[in-house]
Amino acid sequence: MNTTTVTMAHLGRLTPKAAYDKLASVVAHNLDAFRLQIAHVAGRPRLERLHRLSSDLLPGYTHPGSQDYYRDPDLRRLIETKLAEAGQLARDKDVRLSMHPGQFCVIASANPSAAANGIAEFEYHAQVMALMGYGEGWHPHGAHINIHGGAKAMGAEGIRRGLDALSETARNLITMENDEVSFGLDDLLPLVDHVPIVLDLHHHWIMSQGEYIEPEDPRIRLIVASWRGVRPVSHVSVSREDLLSGHDVRTLPSFKTLVEAGLKPKDLRAHSDLMWNEAVNDLVMRHLAWSDFEIEAKLKNLATEGLARHVEKRQGVLLTQ
Repeated sequence: MNTTTVTMAHLGRLTPKAAYDKLASVVAHNLDAFRLQIAHVAGRPRLERLHRLSSDLLPGYTHPGSQDYYRDPDLRRLIETKLAEAGQLARDKDVRLSMHPGQFCVIASANPSAAANGIAEFEYHAQVMALMGYGEGWHPHGAHINIHGGAKAMGAEGIRRGLDALSETARNLITMENDEVSFGLDDLLPLVDHVPIVLDLHHHWIMSQGEYIEPEDPRIRLIVASWRGVRPVSHVSVSREDLLSGHDVRTLPSFKTLVEAGLKPKDLRAHSDLMWNEAVNDLVMRHLAWSDFEIEAKLKNLATEGLARHVEKRQGVLLTQ
């Protein structure tokens, strides 16, 4: 079951009662969807028990026009009860949870209004996690809320100031991933003492113009240390199948060769439907020694299952050798 949403513009065209009823029905649907999604992931093999929760659980939660609706005791009770149940289910079944606010959720910006809005949006995600039982301690049960660095002009110092503006709960849940256009991996490494780093292999390949980082790379030790004893999470994807039609699945795509053939980096950034490249999958398998992985291919469940089967098959072969 997928979550759904409703816009504040739509609610604004309704009477207050009709708007409340509409919002409450969407929230109830989304709360049920959370539980069903977690239950589905709980039935998967251990390697696949990571789940990214949708940010649109509570539509318009940070919007001034929705505050009275969310203060309603009945709706509040429903939210608190259902989220607590969903979080307990995840912990009981060893499902690792994450959230990933949209690209405009940044905690460092030259625009004070944008920074304030980004921090408010992040705190909303932290409240959801706290209501699910993840509000105490450093990334409890591996839970995390992941964002990008934002505008490069703010630099690492800007991010440090943004971190200082967060609540303790939010600080204990935040992670930051390297992106492909502004904050690359090397740009984030000065922050390893302040925030856990999520390594995105595909973003790094784009940003570095073709480097495949291996587990033995000394930067991996810094990433692991940034998590302070919690098992890290990394991201992986690969360029679209139709762009690399006919490419040998057993060979890592060469950024230089593809660009020389006329492909643009912005095209290579787009995610494939499935994890079609076996060499990239082998790279992920090597990194599993130190990190869990979220798969960012478009056909999420199918891509995750396919990669998991690839890893199981490869590991089975290695065990028999």
